[in-house]
Amino acid sequence: MTHKKQDYINTLREKIHYHNQRYYQQDEPEIPDAEYDRLFRELQALESEYPELLSDDSPTLRVGAAPLKAFEQVQHKIPMLSLANAFTEEDLYAFEKRIRDRLKEDKIIEYVAEPKLDGLAVSVIYEKGILTTAATRGDGQTGENITQNVRTISSLPLKLSGLFPDVLEIRGEVFMSTNGFNNMNAKAIKNDEKVFANPRNAAAGSLRQLDSSITAKRPLDIYCYSVGICEGYDLPLSHYETLMCLKKWGLPVCSEVKVVEQAKGCWDYYQYIGDKRNSLPYEIDGVVYKVNLLSDQERLGKVSRAP
Repeated sequence: MTHKKQDYINTLREKIHYHNQRYYQQDEPEIPDAEYDRLFRELQALESEYPELLSDDSPTLRVGAAPLKAFEQVQHKIPMLSLANAFTEEDLYAFEKRIRDRLKEDKIIEYVAEPKLDGLAVSVIYEKGILTTAATRGDGQTGENITQNVRTISSLPLKLSGLFPDVLEIRGEVFMSTNGFNNMNAKAIKNDEKVFANPRNAAAGSLRQLDSSITAKRPLDIYCYSVGICEGYDLPLSHYETLMCLKKWGLPVCSEVKVVEQAKGCWDYYQYIGDKRNSLPYEIDGVVYKVNLLSDQERLGKVSRAP
């Protein structure tokens, strides 16, 4: 009987994972919300009746777990570095000159450009495709274990799709959309509860809740922007193609990510995002540029605490 129940529970989980991907990653839901809720409640009831059959990739873990007394510390195997800044068009051309001087090559340099979301950087580890650990950036070397809270983010899969690495660490930015933030504050005002000053503070406060059931009620989202550890899989040669791999595995990547050429392409992208800034569904505090070719990134290395 337990084997039959296990098989049925596994089938239910797969259905829910599938519909989560259709809804959050592909924006093409196949079933009404009421049917999804029915599947979810059925899974919750079965896991409650057979707690020994609960697994780390169960969608029910999104509703939060027992409150923690304190966060444990997590050592990042690969440091989460800061970003260097440029404030003017001249700074951008000087940045490219430093890159050319270091590479000692006269070639067209491709960059990956994307909005710099105003949120909180996190590291998330998947083992055999299952989300096992999530941590804050902290000081770059050591962060806090916020796995229970990150599990509640609906757009982040608890289980990867397709052919994925044995171990994968993604780095991403947790944020709150403008609409989600405004709706949350409106509800708080109505219920005479605390309101947040801005989406970044709201996202940071939500991620640092010791009670993940509170985090589960907050409209958090995430975009993945790079890979840390990767074992058992040969990643593509470029940063952009690596991001496309993340999308293929069901991980959310910002739709505004673009490949541009030379400092001029970076400047044009900055102006493009500036014009679009007020219509973006999230708050940003700049633009990020990364050299696209990963072999060039390796050769360029890092200066102090920034790549």
